[in-house]
Amino acid sequence: MSQQALSLEYLTRPSLEITNNTPVLFMLHGYGSNEEDLFSFASELPKEIFIISVRAPYKLEPFGHAWYAINFDAQNGKWSDDGEAILSCQKMLTFIKEACEAYSLNEDNISLLGFSQGTILSYAIALSYPEKIKNVIALSGYINEGILADGYQHKDHSNLSIYASHGQVDQVIPIDWAQRAPEFLKKLGITHKFEEFPVGHGVAPQNFYAFRSWLEEALKSK
Repeated sequence: MSQQALSLEYLTRPSLEITNNTPVLFMLHGYGSNEEDLFSFASELPKEIFIISVRAPYKLEPFGHAWYAINFDAQNGKWSDDGEAILSCQKMLTFIKEACEAYSLNEDNISLLGFSQGTILSYAIALSYPEKIKNVIALSGYINEGILADGYQHKDHSNLSIYASHGQVDQVIPIDWAQRAPEFLKKLGITHKFEEFPVGHGVAPQNFYAFRSWLEEALKSK
């Protein structure tokens, strides 16, 4: 299958067969990485799902990409550019629509898999536009309320399912930031699962097997 030119760079792993009901999983990498990072999981994920690993739009020097800038300020410490993050959410929504049309994928069965900054963006997209996303796998990230769309809390989140996990010794994103997610998701009525693993800022093998099993079940229930 030839790759089509869309608004963002990406890699694909086609599903075994493509029909109008083919589910699609979009992968969103972390800060300073690229579309090849999470794509290493693709060969081990369910064959019925079409996988698209996306490169974030902002280029970092000397290499890598980001969904939004992270700045370091002597007075304010580390802070995120929420304006860029909101723009990236819109860029991803545009890209999702383009990709589903280009590859004839099911716009009603979309999953997101994010790591770190990609998780923060995945949360923002799914919580802001729950009518567009079915499942989220949120690895080593947290919910940034500052980039959620106005009025998100009044939307119907009942069809959204979320798997979240975090390393207990994560040195990049404190685990207590991630631990706030279950209560937040519960208030929105979102079916969710949260797990912790004895690792740092990364995905342990047992973490991979856990989210793969969760995804397999989630795909069956849709």
